[in-house]
Amino acid sequence: MAIPWQVLERSDTRDGLLELRRRGQDDFLVCLAGRVLMNSRESRSERALATSACARLVGHSAPSLLLGGLGMGLTLRAALDALPADARVSVAELNPVMAEWCRGPLAELNARACDDPRVEIVFEDVARRIAKSRKLHGILLDLYQGPHGRTPRRDPVYGHAALQRARAALVPGGVLAVWSEDPDAAFETRLRKARFEVSRERPGRGGRRHAVTVAVRPAR
Repeated sequence: MAIPWQVLERSDTRDGLLELRRRGQDDFLVCLAGRVLMNSRESRSERALATSACARLVGHSAPSLLLGGLGMGLTLRAALDALPADARVSVAELNPVMAEWCRGPLAELNARACDDPRVEIVFEDVARRIAKSRKLHGILLDLYQGPHGRTPRRDPVYGHAALQRARAALVPGGVLAVWSEDPDAAFETRLRKARFEVSRERPGRGGRRHAVTVAVRPAR
């Protein structure tokens, strides 16, 4: 007999009811308006987002990263595990309740990532944060849905001008890594037009395989 989901926490947001659900000890869901946003058992692509980006930053001294979207803290945890002790990670998150959940019911799942001294959480739109940032070594975007075929060219995060701002925020050799439900060829084209070197990954085998797009600002 299947174990039923238990609702641990609820929070009203402008986009609908946000819920944290648990089944057993370590199986968690975050749902928005009844739709599953993230599942702790299916987080391989979120972790790969961090590990793929950080692998390209080996050799950088005191790397500085910006992570857009806290989620369950799993991308953050993977980044911290791959980064040196002198790294700094800013997390731009819109919903303060996500930080509360990551420090509360989800703390053991993410190994208390939010309490790491290298981490700063800011409650701010990531597009605004990117626009005023400079000398970042990495930008990781782990946002709801990610770029897709209907993303407008003027999208504040994935549009052409937004990608130019992201490039300006990165040091030469810096990395922009983006999670999405599916590959988006138009998005990859915009990245190349913004003078990034682009590669795509589909982490894992079998089941639903999401996409990780890695874009590097050339060192020269």
